[in-house]
Amino acid sequence: MLYSAPVGLPAPAPGSNFRRTATTLIKLPEIFNVARIMIDRHVVEGRGAKVAIECVDDKLTYRELMENTNRVGNLLRRLGVDLEQRVLLALLDSPEFLYCFFGAIKIGAVAVPVNPWLRATDYEYLLNDTRARVAVVSETALPEFQKISRDRMRCLKEIILVEKNPQLANLSDLMDAASPELHAEPTSKDDMAFWLYSSGSTGAPKGCVHLHHDMVVASEAYAKGILRMNESDRCYSVARLFFAYGLGNAGYFPLYCGATTILSPARPTPVNIFADIERYGPTLFFSVPTNYAALLAHQRGDGKEFEISSIRHAISAGEPLPAALFERFKQRFGIEILDAWGSTETLQMVLANSPGEARAGSSGKIIPDYEARIADEQGISVPRGEIGQLLVKADSTCAGYWNQHEKNKATFEGVWFRTGDKYYQDEDGYFWYAGRADDLFKVNGRWLSPAEVESALIAHPSVQEAAVIAREDASGLTKPVAYVVINPEFPANDELARTLQEWVTERLGAYKRPRWIEFLPELPKTATGKLQRYKLREWQAQRQADR
Repeated sequence: MLYSAPVGLPAPAPGSNFRRTATTLIKLPEIFNVARIMIDRHVVEGRGAKVAIECVDDKLTYRELMENTNRVGNLLRRLGVDLEQRVLLALLDSPEFLYCFFGAIKIGAVAVPVNPWLRATDYEYLLNDTRARVAVVSETALPEFQKISRDRMRCLKEIILVEKNPQLANLSDLMDAASPELHAEPTSKDDMAFWLYSSGSTGAPKGCVHLHHDMVVASEAYAKGILRMNESDRCYSVARLFFAYGLGNAGYFPLYCGATTILSPARPTPVNIFADIERYGPTLFFSVPTNYAALLAHQRGDGKEFEISSIRHAISAGEPLPAALFERFKQRFGIEILDAWGSTETLQMVLANSPGEARAGSSGKIIPDYEARIADEQGISVPRGEIGQLLVKADSTCAGYWNQHEKNKATFEGVWFRTGDKYYQDEDGYFWYAGRADDLFKVNGRWLSPAEVESALIAHPSVQEAAVIAREDASGLTKPVAYVVINPEFPANDELARTLQEWVTERLGAYKRPRWIEFLPELPKTATGKLQRYKLREWQAQRQADR
């Protein structure tokens, strides 16, 4: 991946015979605007007529993507958006999302995608934390925005709505009045390009400040280096674009590689997902463990199987994929799921299973050009096989958290990012998840990993999802309690609870056996599908206090 290039337009292009190795580094010019690489380059290199985006019944070419991106950049400038000023995007997955995201970046502003299904209090916090001058919103988010009085939005000057509304500026009208030509701002490769807010699985979200070079690094390392993504690929992501994982899957990965992204503004239910796969025929399918479990629980009414043979690779991230889900999916559809680990801070994958080398239950190996180590509480690396905290070094890691000085000191140690995840590495170099640093607890004087017990429970055919936390018994001793979502054909009763307890005992030993099994209709999760274990703890504490 080491190359010299004309200013602002690195070569070689995706699809060339360039090969990456484990020892090369990406070298970009100092003056660099990533919108030129993701958007303009394809027109310059003759791919202007190729389909970049398919969304419902629309097909948009790379030339149309460039022109619409330019229109958005010009309209933002006309509204007074200047260098480094933030533009908040509360948008559904749609072409407009990509126009606005890269339009802001192209003029040197900072795009800030957020969940379009939040509440007014969340939007108020995000608007004031980012100091956004302009917000572009979908109709789903508008009612919550309208609950916020304008005097409580300190910096916001304009709200632009994607859909038509006589009371607000309309995105398409503003774009129609803007020029389709725009020269990219000569930003630095290390300038701010976009912020992503952490999903809040452990509390309030934090703004991760990402730079212009980050998307190129992540695309080379994972999209091209591991998945071998190319111009013929068609990418479909269950994770939405506002989420770091989805932004790569359905956004900059396919655009960097000259591929086609398939976008859907609809809720990603199993019915909609299977229908989209059969309609659009994606070659790369990106999802999260929770959704893979939901897909496996869904059957056609006519008894036939869903047609998903177009998929050459299925990818999972967001939280660890239990080995049982890997095996069930492979058995049913003949496709191995490539589990991987990344975070909002690292932007995309750092650990990954590679095609043909996947190990069920593992997060894979460190991606070439990145580094990882497992350390104890003093920061000293532990021997292979021992559990410790995962630290990673990746050039796509954010510059830090916005306005979070103490968090930065606790999380970033020079080039190393302290992930907060517990892992161990086997002799073959594969990494195995053991839980969040604050998830592990001791039972009978020995450490217990909730992830290990959850994986054992999910291996039982009755279990769709499981979450394990600590609870004190009548003697004040800590024991594991399992909250379980079962598949609909099984009864939630004491007999099943005892069966699951025995199941875990046989596989993991008596001290890891859940002392209590509680059945829930669903588990608390973030909008991106991550388990919110702390909410289970809060709910459990409140219930015990009420007794």
